[in-house]
Amino acid sequence: MSDPLAASGTTDPFRIYTDRRVIAMALLGFAAGLPLLLVGGTFSAWLRDIGIELATIGFLSWAGMAHSIKVLWAPIVDRLRLPGLSSRLGRRRAWMLAAQLVVAGGLVGIAVFDPERSLALIAGLVVVTAFGSATQDIAIDAYRVEAAERTLQGAMAAAYVAGYRTAILVATSGALYVAEYLSWAAAYAAMALLMGVGMATVAVIDEPATSSSRSTVAMEARVQSYLAATQLAGWRRDAVAWLIGAVVCPLADFFQRYGLVAIAILIFVATFRISDIFMGVMANPFYLDVGFSKSQIATVASAVGLVMTLIGAAVGGLLVARYGIARLLIATAIMVPVTNLLFAWIATLGPELYGLIIAIVADNTTGGAATAVFMAYLASLTNTQYTAMQYALFSSLMSLPGQFLGGFTGVVAEALGWSGFFISSAILGLPALVLAVALLRLAHPDRVSRPGIEAEARD
Repeated sequence: MSDPLAASGTTDPFRIYTDRRVIAMALLGFAAGLPLLLVGGTFSAWLRDIGIELATIGFLSWAGMAHSIKVLWAPIVDRLRLPGLSSRLGRRRAWMLAAQLVVAGGLVGIAVFDPERSLALIAGLVVVTAFGSATQDIAIDAYRVEAAERTLQGAMAAAYVAGYRTAILVATSGALYVAEYLSWAAAYAAMALLMGVGMATVAVIDEPATSSSRSTVAMEARVQSYLAATQLAGWRRDAVAWLIGAVVCPLADFFQRYGLVAIAILIFVATFRISDIFMGVMANPFYLDVGFSKSQIATVASAVGLVMTLIGAAVGGLLVARYGIARLLIATAIMVPVTNLLFAWIATLGPELYGLIIAIVADNTTGGAATAVFMAYLASLTNTQYTAMQYALFSSLMSLPGQFLGGFTGVVAEALGWSGFFISSAILGLPALVLAVALLRLAHPDRVSRPGIEAEARD
């Protein structure tokens, strides 16, 4: 395994964060995070501010589901070349730029039209913006996986998290400040201009180089043999070939490389973040019920929490580069549910500020580290010939179970009380821990080569 620290000729662990690709990933993370709440929480605040009914606001929040179902059009991003852009920029940069233009255009449209008079039109623009945002996520995720070797993936993930979380802060607090002193239209126009950060980054980065592994070449040969046997011709042959190459081959490649172990991997991906997502849904209601003030929540849970998340992600990236993915997967699989128990302690402690600080520092630091490590792990599972489709599958699977169970968190909290709720959220993390240990024997993430980038070394 190559060591980016040794390759740089330095023992300074922070040197990996000066890598040009890592810096670019922080800027792309900013572009990815910016639109998320502009079609979610910030947009809901605008609508409520002008008196739109809560039921309508709730229905419009469904636009954010585009990020959970992006796997449905990920094959298009993986295979379709964009006329006029792909030939100049390459497939990843072309899709990133196109999606960023859609997001910026959608935000400008939202700024131009009055939601009190043109709510249906605004709703349509929100959907378009969310679709562009999710498409940008697909392209950026694929670029992150393809642009760097495995040992640098932790740093790439940490940089992405830093940019992403910074953008969320800008899209919430920043947009609210502009709306307070100028107008909501000005706030959305300003956010559209900030999408230029992503566009400028796309203009200066290099398109990642990938190569075909032997298994990929063999699979493509079998597809051609199958098409020849079907005697299809014309557009029917082209359509079937595209469907097989875009959807069937990525799935077949993953199961071919891992066999039945692929099922255990997918269950692990689906369960790793359940305890974290499950707990997060009820975090703010819990703080208020315990008796913390809004200013305490804003200062500690939001501001301090953001800083500790960034620190945790940075540390996670450094540790992946130094020690690999496997041991850190187990460590974070232990730490994330354990830190949930600190909130059960707060439920019995009461509104003591020191308790909140301890819990937030521990939870967000481990959460940031776990995110960086897990994103590096997901990258290790992909074949760079099918990056967009495979990574979109993993990331959708990572969030959907937790989001589904999140709908029952209120019922669980009322039935068990706050202490019981957080203990149950910790218990939900046990399957991921068991699977993390099992995967060390079944498919060690630091010993299984990633096809494409690492194909030449293996061949």
